[in-house]
Amino acid sequence: MRRLLKQIAMQILCGLAVVAFSRPLPTAAQTAGPAQAKGEASTGQDASKDSAGDSSAEDTTAGDSEKVFPHTQTGKYWISGQANVILQSHGAFRAKYSGPNSLSNWAQSATTHLLTLYAGYELSQTTEVFADIEDATGNGVSDTVGLAGFVNLDAVRVREGVPEKDDPYLAQLMLRQIIPLTSERVPNPDPRDELHLATSVPPRRLELRVGKMDLTDFFDVNDYGSDSNLQFLNWTVDDNGAYDVASNTRGYTDAVILEYDDPSRAMRFAEALMPKVANSAFLDADLARSRAENLELEATGNHILHRDSTVRLLGYLNHGNMGSYRKANAEFRTGETATPDIIATRREGRHRYGFGLNMEQEVAKNVGVFARLGWSDGQNETYCYTEDDRTVQIGGLAMGDSWRRSSDRAGVAFVTNGIVASHQQYLALGGLGFLLGDGALTYGREKIVETFYTAHLWRGLFISYDFQHINDPGYNQARGPVAVSAFRFHTDF
Repeated sequence: MRRLLKQIAMQILCGLAVVAFSRPLPTAAQTAGPAQAKGEASTGQDASKDSAGDSSAEDTTAGDSEKVFPHTQTGKYWISGQANVILQSHGAFRAKYSGPNSLSNWAQSATTHLLTLYAGYELSQTTEVFADIEDATGNGVSDTVGLAGFVNLDAVRVREGVPEKDDPYLAQLMLRQIIPLTSERVPNPDPRDELHLATSVPPRRLELRVGKMDLTDFFDVNDYGSDSNLQFLNWTVDDNGAYDVASNTRGYTDAVILEYDDPSRAMRFAEALMPKVANSAFLDADLARSRAENLELEATGNHILHRDSTVRLLGYLNHGNMGSYRKANAEFRTGETATPDIIATRREGRHRYGFGLNMEQEVAKNVGVFARLGWSDGQNETYCYTEDDRTVQIGGLAMGDSWRRSSDRAGVAFVTNGIVASHQQYLALGGLGFLLGDGALTYGREKIVETFYTAHLWRGLFISYDFQHINDPGYNQARGPVAVSAFRFHTDF
């Protein structure tokens, strides 16, 4: 069955390529800005047409220069897709010692593949439904362990030493309901894509989303640093590493999001399911026992340089069957365990909470800078994302207008990650997390510099080169530094 589904997917891709090559190229030069959401380039379309407008306005918009074939901007349906292939490698590096969850210090390479089919339907001007099917394969270098800021966001995490199955799966299935707070309608500030179908919306409104989703499509989004398809690859560059976002090992959860929007402000709250245990593929439906609350405040304006800027303040509180680093360390010191064991200390009713600050500022046309700060209490075990309690990030991105390659983009980012003292002691005593564990630890903050260049080849075809330099991988001064190179091949159709 798995082989049949993959064969069908490849036939679909081949068919799309034939259709693309048979269509005429757009006649006008097109420009697209930074990504609006993870994994999707900005469509740059004129959003002034109402969803129920004249069907003759169906588009050849700016964003279609970055798609294999055009997408309707007025029809009730949405069908699109993407494929992302990343070839990544690093050379041998210094390591005084290694453990079960170390980044391997010999030269190695790995390849990941991510194929997604997006579908949506606009039931009315205020109601939309979405469904996505995804196929993700490849575990990344060292089976996706050994780094807090892992080098490939597409890498599939290993669960209890066993890779996830590589069968296609339902990634997202959600309902979007727009609740007008005014009778006026204005062009939708969000581009029409796999998450937004209405081309006009009330300027003041509530939005309700219910279903299976990736919370980072809505929380901690950054136009200059959230897209592993066309921008950066590192986990703690594309997302706030200290945000232990509720999700299973694939990155999805069942949730309800309620959002308020007006022209300069937004506030969103989500109640989401947590995994049954840390790094689990299965969600716990008992909200009394396990759940996550997420709250984000967002403000936009043009107060600096008279150019667009956005600030987002995030807070989260996770409840679950969590282990305690302090208790695991204490049980080891009293001889109750041979090594510190976070799993043996799990208890229902524990919490993990944190805060994040997310900023982006345009400094010239299609040139911007961004930054994130993240803080987590870190006393109980990392549950969903990565072992990171403190993060500081700064970076910049430019589109290729100034060198006459308007759909190219280049960026550079620096991030430093850290963990609290009890987590440091746990790893130093030989404890294992689901990502880290060198058998010992000489603590130092993990420091990462990442740079990339993405070239637009034709329509929806892109190729990128990405380079990451990491000091103190896994917070260990006894290991590294390590340099990681990657080639990425991406298509949007």
